Amino acid sequence: MWQFSLKIFLVVSFILISMSSCSPPKPIYSIDNIPFIPLPSSVTTSDKVLPLNEIQSIRILGEDEQLISMAQNFKSFWKNHTQDELQISHGQMSQDNTITLKIKEDFKSHPEAYKLEINSDKIGVFAKTAEGIFRGLKTLEQMVFLCKLEGKTNFLSLPGGIITDQPGYEYRGAMLDVARHFFSVADVKRYIDLLSIYKINFLHFHLSDDQGWRIEIKSWPKLTKIGGKTQVGGGEGGFYTQEDFKEIIKYAGDRFITIVPEIDLPGHTNAALASYSELNCNGEATALYTGIEVGFSTLCVDKEITYLFVEDVIREISEISPGPFFHIGGDESHVTPQADFNLFMDRTLSIVKKYNKTPMGWYELITADISEETLLQYWAKTEDFSKVIPKKSKLLISASSYSYLDMKYDSMTPLGLNWAGYLPVKKAYEWDPLTLVPDLDSEQIIGLEAPLWSETLENFDDIAFMAFPRILGHAEIGWTDVNLRKWNDFSNRLSHHGPLLRALGVKYYPAPEIDWK
Repeated sequence: MWQFSLKIFLVVSFILISMSSCSPPKPIYSIDNIPFIPLPSSVTTSDKVLPLNEIQSIRILGEDEQLISMAQNFKSFWKNHTQDELQISHGQMSQDNTITLKIKEDFKSHPEAYKLEINSDKIGVFAKTAEGIFRGLKTLEQMVFLCKLEGKTNFLSLPGGIITDQPGYEYRGAMLDVARHFFSVADVKRYIDLLSIYKINFLHFHLSDDQGWRIEIKSWPKLTKIGGKTQVGGGEGGFYTQEDFKEIIKYAGDRFITIVPEIDLPGHTNAALASYSELNCNGEATALYTGIEVGFSTLCVDKEITYLFVEDVIREISEISPGPFFHIGGDESHVTPQADFNLFMDRTLSIVKKYNKTPMGWYELITADISEETLLQYWAKTEDFSKVIPKKSKLLISASSYSYLDMKYDSMTPLGLNWAGYLPVKKAYEWDPLTLVPDLDSEQIIGLEAPLWSETLENFDDIAFMAFPRILGHAEIGWTDVNLRKWNDFSNRLSHHGPLLRALGVKYYPAPEIDWK
C-alpha cells in the first residue's frame, strides 16, 4: 500500500512541478508602476507576462532605412541586458516571439507619438514616423533597464500592457557651451546618448564666445588657429573641424536630436576680434581673453568686412547643418550702441534667411526690428518681457532661475555659478513654461531648453555632475502633461534612475532631497 501511495505522491509532485515550470516568471513591476522618465501619457495594464526568452527576433515593417539602424542598435541593447541574440527580419512573417517595429501612416498626427504594446509572446512598437518608433524603443529600453536593475538576478520577464504616448512640446532642448571650455567629440557623443534616453530632441551648441572660437571656418582660418587656442583660465582650448561637426550632427541625427549651431554676435566676440584685426573699429587685434566677465566686446558694425565675415560664417556652418535653426546670439552687447545693434541685426537676420535657416537668438533681439519668424530664447528674469515681445513671435523658454544647469545646487556645490540663484532639483522640476511669463499666448511657446554654461566645467564628469539629475526633470516638463507632473511621484521615480545612471558611468549629483536607490 505504501508503495502505491509513494507512486501517487511522485506523480502529483511531478505534475505540480511541471505546472510551475510552465508558468511565466512574475515581473518585477507592473507596467503602470515602472519608474519611467519622462512619464508616459497613458498606461494600460494587463495580466499578461512576457518571458524574456520568448523574444527571438526584431521584425521591421516599413521601408524606412532608419528602422534598420534602430533594430541593429536595439539588438545590441537586448544582448547586453538579456544575453539573448535576436535576429532581424523584414516583411510579413509570424508575429509570435518578435519585437515588431511598424510605421502606420494612419497613426496619431504627432510625428513623435507612439504605441508600445507588450503581450505574452510579442512586443509591438507602432508610430507614424521613424522618430516615433525611436521614442517608443527608448521607453522599451528604459523598461528593460529598470526592471533588470530592480530584479538583479531574477530579471526574467516584462509586464504586459499598452503605453500610448506623445510629447507636450515640439522643442525639448539642451544647450552645451563649448566656448568657455572645449569638450571633445567623444564627450559630446556621450552627452547625446544620455539625452536621447530621456527624449530630448534638440542640442544647441554655443560655438563661439570671448574665450574661444570652436568651429572651423575655412575662409577665415585664423578663427581657430588663434581664437581656438585658449579657454577660461587658460589652457589649450580646442575646436571642431567641419568634419568633426558633421560627425556630431550625424550621430545626433541617428538619435533624432537636431543640432542648433550658435555663433554669438555682435557681442561675445573677443576670440574673433583677437584673430582678425580688421573686425575691430580701430584695426587692432585684441588680446585673447580667459576670464568670465561679459559685455565688453563687439564687432565693428560700420565696416563692410564685418558683414563679409558674418556671411561666410553663416554660409559655411549652414551648409553642413541640416537643422532648421541658426542661432545668432544677440545677448549682452553692452558696448554696442542701440542704433548699431539694430543695423547689425537687420543685415545679419537677412543673411540667415538667405541660407534658408530660421533665425534664432536670445531675447535681447526684441530691441531690434525682427520679423515674426525669428525664434526668441527667453533667459532672464525680466518681468516686463511679455509686454514688449511681438504677440506672434515664437518663444523658447530657458529661464535662468529654473533651467540653467550651471547654477549651483546649493551653497556647498563645488562647481557652477549662482548669479541666478541656487537651483536644487525640486525647483528645477516644479515650474511650468506656460505660466512663467505673464500674459503670453501658449501658442507662442514652442518648448524649453536647459542651457549648460561651462565657465567652471572642464571635463565630462563636470558636465554630468551639473546636468544630472536636473536634466531629467527638464525632460519631463517638456514631454509630460502638466496635470500628470507631481514632485513626490517624480522624486520617487528619479530615485530609481540613480542605479541606471551609475550603470552608465554617470557621476551625477546625489541630491539630498532624493531617497536614492
